[in-house]
Amino acid sequence: MAKKLKSLSNDTKLSSTIRESAQQIWLAGLGAFAKAQEEGNKVFDALVREGESIQSKTRRVAEDKVTEMAAKATGTWDKLEQVFENRVAKSLHSLGVPTKGDIESLTKRVAQLTAEVEKLNGAPAKVTVSAAAKPKAARKAVVKADPKTAVKPAAKPAVKAAPKAAPKAAPKATPPAPVETEA
Repeated sequence: MAKKLKSLSNDTKLSSTIRESAQQIWLAGLGAFAKAQEEGNKVFDALVREGESIQSKTRRVAEDKVTEMAAKATGTWDKLEQVFENRVAKSLHSLGVPTKGDIESLTKRVAQLTAEVEKLNGAPAKVTVSAAAKPKAARKAVVKADPKTAVKPAAKPAVKAAPKAAPKAAPKATPPAPVETEA
């Protein structure tokens, strides 16, 4: 029986030791949970701040890349536009279409020649600079010709026109003065 009592006392000690250990484990778990809860909020807040920092850095890098790519695209479009303009100009030139500069220089030359004709004839010419500058106006400009050298139309129109008023007598044209050139 002594063995039984020793065994019971050992069992009691063992069970109480087990109970005490279980209680300590339980309390350690509760303490760890409380500590994790307390520290977890701090860690969570720290992780949120770190995420915001990384997000702002990433956004800046992405915006820089977008700006850089937009600049490259603009440069590429500008180059493409210039190539297109050059090819169109080359094609127009090969077809003999005058450029704006050609038309401007011709307009200036016509104005100079008109001024020279006015000096030689002593009377103002009928073609003006503004008429020569505008293609439609230039086509409509009328320069009176010498009646002796005028070309008559080949055929009369089939429909008769309404009677016209009697034409006024044209003033006699003075022959142009001889032009002296310096050699």
